Amino acid sequence: MGRENATLWTEFVLTGLTYQPQWKIPLFLLFLMIYIITIVGNLGLITLIWNDPQFHIPMYLFLGSLALVDAWLSSTVTPKMLANIFAQSKLISLPECMVQLFSFGSSATIECFLLAAMAYDRYAAICKPLLYPVVMTNRLCVHLLILSFVGGLLHGLIHEGLLLRLTFCNSNIIYHFYCDVMPLLKISCSDTSLNFLMVLIFSGLIQVFSVFTILLSYTLVLFSALKQKSIKGIRKAFSTCGAHLLSVSLYYGSLLFMYVRPASQQVVSQDMMDSLFYTVVIPVLNPIIYSLRNKQVKASLVKILKRNV
Repeated sequence: MGRENATLWTEFVLTGLTYQPQWKIPLFLLFLMIYIITIVGNLGLITLIWNDPQFHIPMYLFLGSLALVDAWLSSTVTPKMLANIFAQSKLISLPECMVQLFSFGSSATIECFLLAAMAYDRYAAICKPLLYPVVMTNRLCVHLLILSFVGGLLHGLIHEGLLLRLTFCNSNIIYHFYCDVMPLLKISCSDTSLNFLMVLIFSGLIQVFSVFTILLSYTLVLFSALKQKSIKGIRKAFSTCGAHLLSVSLYYGSLLFMYVRPASQQVVSQDMMDSLFYTVVIPVLNPIIYSLRNKQVKASLVKILKRNV
């Protein structure tokens, strides 16, 4: 019994996604392709912003930071998921599990704060164009970026610390494809009521704050555009807000169902589909939604490609 308990403490088994054996190779190739596109797209965007002085302004500093976090988030989950598709045991050690959990929790939270900061930046640029250089300075942008990263890391540390006080003697099988808070709480033999409460409070507050900031900012942007009575201005505002709100709704929708629902209503398969969406799909969509629709980014990219041909 002692030996079994020691094993449970040091190793977990990730069940991964449910699929038929014949789907192993197609799924591996699909997720590998998505991961490569995610890394190339996001790191390419960061390089573009870093090398072009015209992009050294708040809007693109936020975009570059979002690209960094998307690459971070995807790299936290996808490589292990790809390895486990063909693995027999699908084991993950306790330290590796804790590192993955902290990395995922921090990057996901940072992304929430960045999306809120980007929405405020667009509000200041469209609703107060003359005051924009005064309202949104590079100094303020850097402060918002620091607060986003510090807030995300602290959020990850809080849940990490609360999890380290638990014991896992009921089971070492995690019904997920990566280490996350909720699946770990379900297999703990300790009292997890405090952990569930903290997840509900912190995740709820972060999402409510971020979503409120985003919706308020874009609502003011739309009202400002409608007041201009310019078809071109209205079309531009709706285009900008529509793209951003699409990304936000996809990201926050899956997080909301995952972390703010009561634990009794959570279904394993649904949770994994939600998680797959915001850990694998969203990071590859963001460069397209936020960057490839941007004329300046496309022009700079074309210039670089022509220079290297």
